[in-house]
Amino acid sequence: MSENSAPSPAAAHGAWTPEGEVPPPAPQRPGEDTIVSMLKTVFDPEIPVDIFELGLIYAVEIADDGKVKVEMTLTTPSCPSAQELPAQVEEAVRMVPGVADVEVEVVWDPPWDQSRMSEDARLALNMF
Repeated sequence: MSENSAPSPAAAHGAWTPEGEVPPPAPQRPGEDTIVSMLKTVFDPEIPVDIFELGLIYAVEIADDGKVKVEMTLTTPSCPSAQELPAQVEEAVRMVPGVADVEVEVVWDPPWDQSRMSEDARLALNMF
């Protein structure tokens, strides 16, 4: 096919069979590992450790239709990043292929404490 050729009628109108048009493939469900990788790109500006390793992410729910719900908390209710961190989480998760929508809910129960941090986070912050 040359560069100036028109697409075939099937390509222009979608695939079909004698029974009717073939629906497009279902969107790929986003993977939990990919979402966690994106969450690890979000950092509290006051702490040089990502929010996942800090233990601020309590739950990630992925629906078959690509909708993702993230439950997270902050280190304290008076956290100066209370407005920006949830927005950054939403933005990061939306970048994952297959994500149709994102809901980020900030929860306070159970309260965050240092025991929720990963060993890597404790080492990075010299908190043994």
